[in-house]
Amino acid sequence: MASKREREVVDRVEDEGLDNESKRQRLDDNSSPSPPPVSIANPLSGLANNYADIDEEEDYVRRERSSVNERRNDGSQHNGHRYGEADDSDEEDDSHEQFSGRNNRQVEVRKDCPYLDTVNRQVLDFDFEKFCSVSLSNLNVYACLVCGKYYQGRGKKSHAYTHSLEAGHHVYINLRTEKVYCLPDGYEINDPSLDDIRHVLNPRFNAKEVEQLDKNKQWSRALDGSSYLPGMVGLNNIKETDFVNVTIQSLMRVTPLRNFFLIPENYQHCKSPLVHRFGELTRKIWHARNFKGQVSPHEFLQAVMKASKKRFRIGAQSDPVEFMSWLLNTLHADLKTSKKNTSIIYECFQGELEVVKEIPNKVIADKKENSEDQNNGEKLSDGINERNAFVKETSKMPFLMLGLDLPPPPLFKDVMEKNIIPQVPLFNILTKFDGETVTEVVRPHIARMQYRVTRLPKYMILHMRRFTKNNFFVEKNPTLVNFPVKNLELKDYIPLPTPKENDKLRSKYDLIANVVHDGKPGEGFYRVFVQRKSEELWYEMQDLHVSETLPHLVALSEAYMQIYEQQQ
Repeated sequence: MASKREREVVDRVEDEGLDNESKRQRLDDNSSPSPPPVSIANPLSGLANNYADIDEEEDYVRRERSSVNERRNDGSQHNGHRYGEADDSDEEDDSHEQFSGRNNRQVEVRKDCPYLDTVNRQVLDFDFEKFCSVSLSNLNVYACLVCGKYYQGRGKKSHAYTHSLEAGHHVYINLRTEKVYCLPDGYEINDPSLDDIRHVLNPRFNAKEVEQLDKNKQWSRALDGSSYLPGMVGLNNIKETDFVNVTIQSLMRVTPLRNFFLIPENYQHCKSPLVHRFGELTRKIWHARNFKGQVSPHEFLQAVMKASKKRFRIGAQSDPVEFMSWLLNTLHADLKTSKKNTSIIYECFQGELEVVKEIPNKVIADKKENSEDQNNGEKLSDGINERNAFVKETSKMPFLMLGLDLPPPPLFKDVMEKNIIPQVPLFNILTKFDGETVTEVVRPHIARMQYRVTRLPKYMILHMRRFTKNNFFVEKNPTLVNFPVKNLELKDYIPLPTPKENDKLRSKYDLIANVVHDGKPGEGFYRVFVQRKSEELWYEMQDLHVSETLPHLVALSEAYMQIYEQQQ
């Protein structure tokens, strides 16, 4: 009898105390139709099924009981008679008593726990994905605060419970709710000495702390005794991910972008895992109470691989310029609201170009030739002149990054039989955007282009085109670009739009990040020079390596991508 079977299933689920995933699977296998899914409001719902903290068994059993009762009522109406007979009603009463007893049960909260001295902060690492080390599930995951491993659930059949008995490790923190429990006893621990662990698991900033970040000159000390500067921590190179590290370190210098992502409430409406992972990484980089002096971008890289459909992935070297362009456009698409096509990305980086495109007038020339053929070849010379004509198209185009063309390197060696490394001032290659210099392009079709900047962004990203690709190999241009670290005045070199009334033309920029490439194309590596605003000092960062450097050394490198900040 189906109704009796359903009650047996619910009783068995309650008695065994299975974790959420097992309970749901058991019910799905033994009952039909299945209960409707429970919706939990969480911006990361698509990423990990909300990391559902449903080891509070009474909540789950209560929902299962209500869903079973609904099916019973449906069945009684369908069969046309009152549900159940005498012996069935007795079973239902027993079941109701069991359920009500379970619902009245509450988790004991204690301030004293004899096992707190076993907590080992040295082994705790919350930078990796929250998956159970046994079941590989991301539901209801706990971290053992004694050995640092992740386990699922805390019921009597759960992996965390089993680990507590086998290894004698008793203190666990729920990675989503941040509640700490003692297993196998099952009570919750309420002790303020564990707050530092919660802050490392989920760093928090308030508005006042965010405002003071660029004024803070104080070093922080990790558990191993090493010192680090918040915001200047190294990033693990997991496997050929230096192109991601230099991009992240560069974006961390963009103050409005950093401040936006330090406060999760600013993007809580967004459901994109990439946005939330980028926010978590930002908070970890700028957190002043980390247990170690470096951060692993592992979770962020997993979100990147998924969002880019493995265009950017661990173990494959990529171009930081391509990654920067993809990341900014993807974050903008995820953050923008339906009403306005704007976001913190566009507010920081978007400028505008006036583009004049001259296209060869082939269509008119072809028509002219056809008409001349019909007129026995008359006016043939006019048709030849027509081939050289161009049609002009003027348009406005937004941009997030400006690409600068380097002059070709010399083909000959000097008297010392060494290659001459040419140098070019930044202002020479900026003439591409003076509205007069003609740039010839062949893709998607042959055309002559003229560019003029009509709106300057607050943060300007420049990209030097060092690499050229053909069908056989990639060639790198070693030309050094001479650029000012401070006070780059654009109005002296390119025409700029006249500001509106009561507005001031802000055309002076300071360098805040400089990404460079060392080595041969396809084999080299990336590093970045960044500025620390609180002391106006420059640091060289290459993965985990962070060291102070001199400003004049920043310019003696093969600059590949730069971020300039507009002076206010």
